Amino acid sequence: MNRPHIVCHMVMSIDGKVTGDFLYRPECEKATDIYYEINRNYKAEGFICGRVTMEGSFTNGWYPDLSQYEPVKHDMDLKMDFILDAEYMSSFYAVAFDPKGKLGWKSNKIVDEDPGYGDAQIIEVLTEQVDPRYLGYLESMEIPYIFAGESEIDVELALFKLKNIMGINNLLLEGGSVVNGYFERADMIDELSLVVAPIIAGSEDKPLFMESKISDYTLNEIKKYENNVVWMNYKRLEKNHD
Repeated sequence: MNRPHIVCHMVMSIDGKVTGDFLYRPECEKATDIYYEINRNYKAEGFICGRVTMEGSFTNGWYPDLSQYEPVKHDMDLKMDFILDAEYMSSFYAVAFDPKGKLGWKSNKIVDEDPGYGDAQIIEVLTEQVDPRYLGYLESMEIPYIFAGESEIDVELALFKLKNIMGINNLLLEGGSVVNGYFERADMIDELSLVVAPIIAGSEDKPLFMESKISDYTLNEIKKYENNVVWMNYKRLEKNHD
């Protein structure tokens, strides 16, 4: 397989929602703890999140003043990725699917107390719609970036580059709904790891996949935890790898 193995790992409600106020209720506390425990047990080489999830979890809405940075000029037919030498790279990665370059980082590594996230080397996955001054900002921060698509992220190309340029062999896909949907529609999810909290979410909350298509999985493992939390692991049926 010429791409990393992808496990979509999420906390969800009984009715399949993955974002919303229900996540902050006491009924979800145990499910969240189990989610982080399983995250660490997977020992993946990194995790993937979309812009909104990265912003909510790590950057908190901060954005740099791009007028302070020189634009990086690329030939429109040959967008060049920016990769650090191996000696400067971490062996654990936070991959941000950020099509237009809207995330503001104050470090080139994730600052978080949780060992499942802290000190992860940030990699930005961009489209050609990005402001060239944002590229100057990323390079000044020594944040690697790769291009994958003109206006929408080409998931298959992004994963090819992560495997063949960065040498990444396995990643956790951790939302949100939009980026999960990108991967599902592209048939790029190999496993589902779903921690189900004993709660029904609100009608406005977001589903596991936004704009999904029909795909077949088989139940590989199921485990019940205390506080009525259930973990389920599904594997994609081989016929979907055609």
